Amino acid sequence: MIGSLRGTVLERLADGTALIEVGGVGYTVHVTPKALAELEPTSPAFLYVHHHIREDAQLLFGFLGRDERTLFQTLIAAHGVGPTMAMSILATHSPSTLVDIVASSNLSALTVVPGVGKKTAERLLVELRGKLKISVEIDAASSSAVGEVQQALVNLGYSESEIREALRDLGGTSDSASMLRSALSFLGARRAG
Repeated sequence: MIGSLRGTVLERLADGTALIEVGGVGYTVHVTPKALAELEPTSPAFLYVHHHIREDAQLLFGFLGRDERTLFQTLIAAHGVGPTMAMSILATHSPSTLVDIVASSNLSALTVVPGVGKKTAERLLVELRGKLKISVEIDAASSSAVGEVQQALVNLGYSESEIREALRDLGGTSDSASMLRSALSFLGARRAG
């Protein structure tokens, strides 16, 4: 597997690829528009690479930073997200912006990505929250009562997914004691049944 490339940029192509020569061999690498803009022909280049192997092709996806590659790999591991959609997401949002979008459940920010409709965006928000290990505390930062309940449930040993589900089903009360009782009742019923 190819994990990185260090060489010279031979060409930038309009289809979002760059031709990078490494040791006399030219590699065609799919990159984001930002990376493509930085890859000047005849200049030295270093890219973190995801080597994507399919039945009919082997493709290289290149990234300027390790965080972009990691996020790309997280995206393609999500249900229904292929390399093309993952590159489209990264072309629209930086890794830190995408983490903020997922943490704040900003559906409209995801739907601006070409090829991502409302249903896909909703599914991605749920899947990425788990894959990016974004805690419920971030989601509930605006509500100190929810934050207190979340911390209490963590201290009691409940998993992040159980806590997320319990907090989603809480009523609109702002009293942390009532919320905690409701959450514990919900979680107890789940474990019992």
